[in-house]
Amino acid sequence: MMFVLSNISSIANNFIAELRDAEIQADSMRFRRNMERLGEIFAYEISKTLRYVETEFETPLGTAAVSVLQQQPVLATILRAGLPLHQGLLNFFDQADSAFIAAYRKETAGGDFTIIKEYVSSPDLNDRVVIVSDPMLATGQSIVLSCKELMDQYNLKELHIVSVIASVEGITHVKANLPNAKLWVGAVDEEMTTKAYIVPGLGDAGDLAYGQKDG
Repeated sequence: MMFVLSNISSIANNFIAELRDAEIQADSMRFRRNMERLGEIFAYEISKTLRYVETEFETPLGTAAVSVLQQQPVLATILRAGLPLHQGLLNFFDQADSAFIAAYRKETAGGDFTIIKEYVSSPDLNDRVVIVSDPMLATGQSIVLSCKELMDQYNLKELHIVSVIASVEGITHVKANLPNAKLWVGAVDEEMTTKAYIVPGLGDAGDLAYGQKDG
């Protein structure tokens, strides 16, 4: 299953447009906030697919029956670029546990790159709904490596993957390697550069959110 947010006319397209706009990107606080807003929108859309249980609550004037989440999901993100998107998801799933994955590209002498995973900090994910967020889904290698790491250690109930901008190649890679994952994407771009950056994309999400890294 794949859900593409930009296929539907909504205010979300304004936030995606601002994330892409080179002039607006100069304001890192606004960039982070737009990522956060999209995380909130994705959380709402994902919430429609989760399981609910009818529960009675006492009000000052009586009893009200309300359908509430049967179980909170676990929110996982890939550091550092994923933090604003993760925060948006956490704003809505505000009782969720969190997991953090450190993974990055390491360029080789020939101009290619490999994915290096340094660590995973996670609660028990057995029989849990897990939502993994990473703002850019380029080749898909980082997200597949990270999700497989979690799946090797735990028996997940459901796996959801959230990205703001995805490439066609990245989507194909995820579908081939994580066929049971549900994919939630803001927009899909057709091209990538020879260094595997999405075109037109939006640039380096981590640098735009937190400043350029050294190296």
